[in-house]
Amino acid sequence: EVEGRSQFVDSTVQDTIEWIKPSLMRVFASGDEMVKFNPHGPEDVKMAEQATDYVNYVFTKDNPGWEILYSWFTDALLSKNGIVKVWWDEYEEEEREEYRNLDEAGLMSLLSEEDVEVVEHTQHQLENEPPYHDLVIKRKNYDGRIKIENVPPSEFLIAREAKDIQNARFVCHRVKKTLSELREMYPDESLEVEGLTGNDEDMGSMFGEFEARHNFDNSSNFGLGDDVASEDALRTYWLHESFLKTDFDGDGIAELRKVCTVGDRILANDAIDKIPFVSITPIKIPHKFFGLSVADLVMDLQLIKSTMLRTLLDNAYNQNFGRYAVLEGQANLDDLLTQRPGGVVRVKSPNAITPLPTPALEPYTFQMLEYIDSVRESRAGVSKMSQGMNENALTSHTTATAVNAVMTNAQSRIELIARQFAESGVKQLMWSIYELVLKNQDKERVIMLRNEWVPVRPDMWSDKMDCTVSVALGNGSKDQQMMHISQMIQFASQ
Repeated sequence: EVEGRSQFVDSTVQDTIEWIKPSLMRVFASGDEMVKFNPHGPEDVKMAEQATDYVNYVFTKDNPGWEILYSWFTDALLSKNGIVKVWWDEYEEEEREEYRNLDEAGLMSLLSEEDVEVVEHTQHQLENEPPYHDLVIKRKNYDGRIKIENVPPSEFLIAREAKDIQNARFVCHRVKKTLSELREMYPDESLEVEGLTGNDEDMGSMFGEFEARHNFDNSSNFGLGDDVASEDALRTYWLHESFLKTDFDGDGIAELRKVCTVGDRILANDAIDKIPFVSITPIKIPHKFFGLSVADLVMDLQLIKSTMLRTLLDNAYNQNFGRYAVLEGQANLDDLLTQRPGGVVRVKSPNAITPLPTPALEPYTFQMLEYIDSVRESRAGVSKMSQGMNENALTSHTTATAVNAVMTNAQSRIELIARQFAESGVKQLMWSIYELVLKNQDKERVIMLRNEWVPVRPDMWSDKMDCTVSVALGNGSKDQQMMHISQMIQFASQ
C-alpha cells in the first residue's frame, strides 16, 4: 500500500473458501452418521452397529464435532494441510460426600470402598448407646475419554522428506504453556524459572502465521503484558511434544518414542505405538505430505484484482480531484489544495492554473475483471450459479435441466475435495477413535443411543479388522434421490 493512493484489497481468497465450506459441512455434518462400520460376517453385525453409534457419539457428543470439522476444513482450504490431534485422556475427578448418624457397620462399609479419603470425622455417643458418626469423605473417580483438538498449522512440525504422518521420522506439536500448566502436567518434575529455557525470546521467528491471523483486527497486540509475565506461575514457555523414530534401546531397530521438552529440559520420554495426528489436504500432490490449498489456486488472482481495482479507484480520484499545472508564485496554493464546492482560488494571472487531463479507462479494463472471475471459477469450482440466485434465472428461458447441469459441473471440484477429505482424513480420524476406545476403555458406559439407554463395552468388540469404514457421502441431490425412489415404488407396485 502507498500512502495517499488506493489501498483496496480484493477478497477473492476469502470469498472462494467461504463458498466452499457450506457444501463441505453439508456433506459431512448434515446426516445422523458421519461414519459407518460395516460387518465382514454375520457375527459382526451387532458389534458393527454399536461401533457405528458409539464412535459417532464420541465425536459429536464427547467432543465438539461440528466445530472441529469447521476449523479442520478451514485450515486445509487456507493453509494446504489441516491437522487434528486425537488421543486418550485420562483424568481424575473428586466428589465430596457428607454422611450423618452412621453406625459402626455403615462406617466400616464406607471406609472399605476403594478411592475414598476421609476429610472430616466426628463421633457422638450417648450413655448406654452405641456410638454414631458424622463423616465427610472425598471420593476419587479415575476415568478416561477421547479428546480431539485442532492443531494450528504454525504449531505443527514434520520432517521435510515425509510423505505422510505415520511414516515420518519426526513429527512435533509445539504449543505455548504457562509454568503453572507445566507443573500440573508433570507433577513429578521440579520446574523452576531459573532452570527452564524456551520462552518467548527463543521462538521469536515463529510468530509469523499467528500475527497474520490476528493482524486484521489488531488482536495480536492484546497480550498479557509485562506485569503479568513478571509472576512466575504465568510465565509462558514453548512445550515441544515430539514423536520421533530412534534407536533408544540400542538394539539396532528404530522405535517410535514420544519426547516432551521445554528448551533443553526433557520432561518425558516414552515408547508409543502411533502418532496421534490426522491430516487432510484439498488437493493431494502424490508422494508429498503437503498438498495445495484453495488459497494457492486463487491467491495470484486476488493480487491481480487488487492491483487493477486500485488503479480504477486512483483514476476515479484523479477524475474528481485532478492534478493541475501552476505557475509558481501566480496562484494561492492553499486555495487550490482546499477542495470544496464553490471554492475560490486566488490567482495573479489568467493562465496561472491549467488542469492536467486524466485519460479515461478503456472498457477492456472491466472486461479483464470479468475474465479473472471466470478463471477463478474454473480453478476452484465456485461459480456464480452456485453462489446464489442468478439475476437472469427467472427472466431467461433457461430450463431447469440446464441449470442443474451447470451447477453439477461447477460443484464437481468441490465434490472431489469432499471425497479427498473423506478418504484421507475423516476416515482415518474415525479409525483412530475406534482403536483408542478398543485399547483403553475397559469399563461399561451407558449412553443414550436411538432414544434408548444402551450399555457399551468396547473392550468386548472384535479387532478392527472385522470392520470397514465408509464415510457417509451421498450420490446426487435429494430431488434426484426422491425421483429414483418414486420410480422404484412404481416398478415394485407392478
